[in-house]
Amino acid sequence: MSGASDKARFFLEQSVPELQELERKKIFTKAEITSIAKKRSDFEHKINARGSHPSDYARYVEFEMNLETLRRKRIKRLGVKSSGHTGQRRIFFVLDRATRKFNGDIGLWMQYMDFARKEKANKKMTQILTSVLRMHPTKPELWIYAAQYAIHEHADMTAARSYMQRGLRFCKASRALWLEFAKLEMIYISKIAARRKILGLDKPRPTKAEDQVDENKISLPELTAEDINPSLGRDDTIDEVALQNLSATPALKGAIPMVVFDTAMKQFQNDATLGERFFNMFAEFGGLPCLPNILQHVVNQMRLSTPKDASALACYYRQPVVGIKVISSDFPSALGISYQRWKSSLTEASRVFEVAAKAIAWLLPMLEVQDVDPGVRTVLSVMLKQAIRTFAEAIEQDHRITEVDISSVSEKLNPAGYSIDAQNILSKAVTFRGFANAQSLTKQIAE
Repeated sequence: MSGASDKARFFLEQSVPELQELERKKIFTKAEITSIAKKRSDFEHKINARGSHPSDYARYVEFEMNLETLRRKRIKRLGVKSSGHTGQRRIFFVLDRATRKFNGDIGLWMQYMDFARKEKANKKMTQILTSVLRMHPTKPELWIYAAQYAIHEHADMTAARSYMQRGLRFCKASRALWLEFAKLEMIYISKIAARRKILGLDKPRPTKAEDQVDENKISLPELTAEDINPSLGRDDTIDEVALQNLSATPALKGAIPMVVFDTAMKQFQNDATLGERFFNMFAEFGGLPCLPNILQHVVNQMRLSTPKDASALACYYRQPVVGIKVISSDFPSALGISYQRWKSSLTEASRVFEVAAKAIAWLLPMLEVQDVDPGVRTVLSVMLKQAIRTFAEAIEQDHRITEVDISSVSEKLNPAGYSIDAQNILSKAVTFRGFANAQSLTKQIAE
């Protein structure tokens, strides 16, 4: 215990000059300084003693963060000058000791990285990332965090892509890592597309039309760069070709996300559930010009490898309306294609109740949208009724349906205003399957 006390005393003595400065500049009163010293003494003795836990360090760091926040507010209010990095340096010092002693605790590492990111300590952040990834290379969430930090904080896609590729060497079996890699590439494409739109490069450049004579305007000679520097060429076809080549690059057409998808599906033996997760993630980027190509590629791949799976069929009938708003004038025609695909899916599926359940989850949010065209609402309602009826019939005929499937569907229908349909489904589950949980849910809905 004497060793722990000596360590605690040593670390406390290092903070004495800081506390004296705070008291001298009247940022804190003498009583507050005494209280701070006592608190630090308690924390130091606790973390240096045997049997300390990561939570002890976490509470110590939280105390120091709150203290630093208060110190900054008082400095601003009093208008005094003080060393701006004293509190930050001390928090980093405590976190560094914490991660050295409990290097296996991911929570402490995340707290360390979050604080460095908040303080914009980029050099320190790089050191932390290097240490934690070397210590925990098989944790996919850390590789994802590093890649997101690189692209969101520094707009460094090369570094972000490098983190993802290195992470996949250690975590090939992580579905989340594959999904985040593809999402990262989609974010990068969306940023390029947004920049091209701002610069006006997403539209064809207008050709020079013949000048129209207007008697109310005075025509002025056009001054170009060639007039200032005659050595410049007057033909701008090279620029046009360059712009066309740029828009036609495989990267902007979604080639990299499609490669990530193909590799992931090969890694997981064409798992249709994973394919649907990719589809849902891609569908979030509705405004990208390359999205139709990417979704078509995903649907083709899933239809080829697992043509009768419910996840593949759900992506198939949802694809036409992805990226189109329900109130848009283009939605009715796209919905017509989806409706035809939905009907054919019911005859192709090996597990019809799963197709119906996915359709119910897909249709309900669209029916909640206001100002939907009456004709569109009618078609959506018809599709929903068909899905509900198909699911209810499957309870009687398909023994593969589980109590979880039934509860999930009824819990979606009831709050959306379809309590009668939900009650009918649960009643059939009790009658034909004898599910106890379905019986209790029926009573709740009836009440």
